[in-house]
Amino acid sequence: MVIGVPRELVPGEDRVALVPASVAPLIKSGAAVLVEQGAGVRAGCPDDAYAAAGATLVSRDQVFAQADILLQVRTAAAAGTYGAADVERLSSRHTVIGFADPLGAPETARAMAARGATVISMELIPRITRAQSMDALSSMANIAGYKAVLLAAATLPRMFPMMMTAAGTISPARVFVIGAGVAGLQAIATAKRLGAKIEAYDVRAAVKEQIESLGAKFVELPLDTAAAEGQGGYAAAQDESFYRRQRETMARVVAHSDVVITTAAIPGKKSPVLITADMVASMPPGSVIVDLAAERGGNCELTVADETIVAHGVTIHGPTNLPATVPFHASQLYAKNLTTLLAHLRTKQGDLVIDPADEITREVLVTHKGEVIAPRLREQLGLAPLPAPVAAAAV
Repeated sequence: MVIGVPRELVPGEDRVALVPASVAPLIKSGAAVLVEQGAGVRAGCPDDAYAAAGATLVSRDQVFAQADILLQVRTAAAAGTYGAADVERLSSRHTVIGFADPLGAPETARAMAARGATVISMELIPRITRAQSMDALSSMANIAGYKAVLLAAATLPRMFPMMMTAAGTISPARVFVIGAGVAGLQAIATAKRLGAKIEAYDVRAAVKEQIESLGAKFVELPLDTAAAEGQGGYAAAQDESFYRRQRETMARVVAHSDVVITTAAIPGKKSPVLITADMVASMPPGSVIVDLAAERGGNCELTVADETIVAHGVTIHGPTNLPATVPFHASQLYAKNLTTLLAHLRTKQGDLVIDPADEITREVLVTHKGEVIAPRLREQLGLAPLPAPVAAAAV
């Protein structure tokens, strides 16, 4: 088996799919590893480190021509126009594993299926116990939540902690975190370590205990949240009347916050607008909003993806890829997620087996043998449901 690691092409994507420390175990398992020259440089992983670990440094053409398995941060499906040429390089001999944005780029998935490639999406790892070590979304969300607080702290014209000095007492910054998934909980923990006074809200009342355990105050809103938790523990989409009532009751908290960090994203859907322009105008001058849902429209009405704007005296950050700003550790965590999934897909003899009857494999499989497999993706593309999964097949 030959495993290939191409260099990431999307501007600002400084992560790499495999770090040098992950190469030796793969070689020991019987695989050969090809790494495109310069693939890890931006993540602090020079070519000579890969060579020392046993990988072979080659060109991009050689990676695609010789590898059976391609490990990427962003597959061609998630790279937009930057990945178009890579789609044409694929064939039925390729298994591509990485972030594939299956619900956001369904037509690209169809194109990859037409090439015969097997595509496995890291976004679709099920949130079950035996798949925790493969959960790349959680790994990256941890980093995003941490970095969001640092970004806010660097922008805010005041300090986070309370300080008692000879010149007087400085009151702590007030931070409001909306959404208590992995990113939100890490944001709470990081802001707490910096000494801020924190309030947090999540539509899922079940996370109240987790919020309070990190030292934040849970904001109680008088809303019916019985249907707020969807598949896999993610927040479920609600109707517009719910979000309107949520905004009305949340407005008072936003108005007295120095920093608001929003993380409310619904997989495959537009992010709900939770902070209106009027709510932004009510915040103290110099306040900061970091919108981690910017990639799908943002939780703030004024957010502009990948830009920082100032409105009503409030700085609004709309980052779409904060993990890539910490590429060394982000790559380290991601490589562990990838190699754990790869180990799950391989037999003791080292063969790759795509078994649609296996729960993890079934959930992550986007395309296989010329077909789009993921049920939600097939529905988006107007394709009929596939028959029930059949027995395992080696590839």
